[in-house]
Amino acid sequence: MKIRISLTIFVIAALFAAGCSSGKMASSGKSKPQVKNIILFIGDGMGTAQVYAAMSIASEPLVLESFPYSGFSNTWSASHYVTDSGAGGTAIAAGIKTTNGMIGTAPDSSAVPSITEIVKSEGLATGILSTSAVTHATPASFVAHNAGRGNYEDIAVDFLKGTADIFIGGGEDHFRNREDGKDLAVPLKEQGYDVVYTLDDLRKSSSPKIAGLLAKEHMPTAAEGRMGILAEMTRKTIEILSKDEDGFFMMVEGSMIDWGGHAKDFNYTASEVIDLDMAVKVAKEFAEKDGKTLVVVTADHETGGLTLPGGNRDQKKVVSSFIPSGAHTAVMVPIFSYGPGAEKFSGIHDNTFFMNQFLELLNIKR
Repeated sequence: MKIRISLTIFVIAALFAAGCSSGKMASSGKSKPQVKNIILFIGDGMGTAQVYAAMSIASEPLVLESFPYSGFSNTWSASHYVTDSGAGGTAIAAGIKTTNGMIGTAPDSSAVPSITEIVKSEGLATGILSTSAVTHATPASFVAHNAGRGNYEDIAVDFLKGTADIFIGGGEDHFRNREDGKDLAVPLKEQGYDVVYTLDDLRKSSSPKIAGLLAKEHMPTAAEGRMGILAEMTRKTIEILSKDEDGFFMMVEGSMIDWGGHAKDFNYTASEVIDLDMAVKVAKEFAEKDGKTLVVVTADHETGGLTLPGGNRDQKKVVSSFIPSGAHTAVMVPIFSYGPGAEKFSGIHDNTFFMNQFLELLNIKR
């Protein structure tokens, strides 16, 4: 009798344990991040001091302050302790360290696939936005492969491969006023792109493929009247890409934070961070409603060695100091993240970390 009771208890305990195990597995399955879309922001040259400078003078809290997770990225390149935007952009886009001055290639100049190319091949929609020319180092790192980041006309040709369904920024001259006399707007139109040159025409477009060349070279600075336009570009791109049932990936660069640092101009730098934050707000609002969108904000490197030795937040005044050269530095840069999988980006990471983590969250195997 005792043996039967003990056996019964053992069987019940075993079944209970199996049920608990099954329940844990089911629970674990449900808790796995469901990421359909990724919106990546890169503040070129944006270190923590640049972010806090903007926080200090902004008329209202930055959206970045509401992000639940934050971390850091180190930025050294394959050739230098201090990276440039070509190597920094390539590390984020392609998950590989390369030589300063190269984009989308390994140090031996061989092409390496970018996150944009990989997700495009898996059926996702893609977008690349920039306030500089789209052929500049950071946006180009997500589309092109070239051993020289300054080969702008060659880089423009790479956009004909269709890697980006939507690309918006400056750089019209690299597509149309070329040394070879070619007008790349013609083959772009043949491929189904709506090629637009003004913000009004961008607003009117309903095409699933847009080439927005909104400036001959680079767009104006935020202080020169561009404030808020990057947010509009972001909103338009999300509106179109989100129609793709397979999901989308887009990269948005705030290019001129870097230029403010090079110029050792505090107001220039801080205003560009605030402008980027306006675009981040658009993405976060979409992500809040969508529930399947990850938003990550980071930088390729810090520029200017900005420090803030004094100030008064109530008066929105800041005492700032840049290094004499206004050059890039090697300090770690911030990462802010929101949405499913956002916790993966807390802590300290190498800048090659992003691509593989994005692919993992999208459940794309290489």
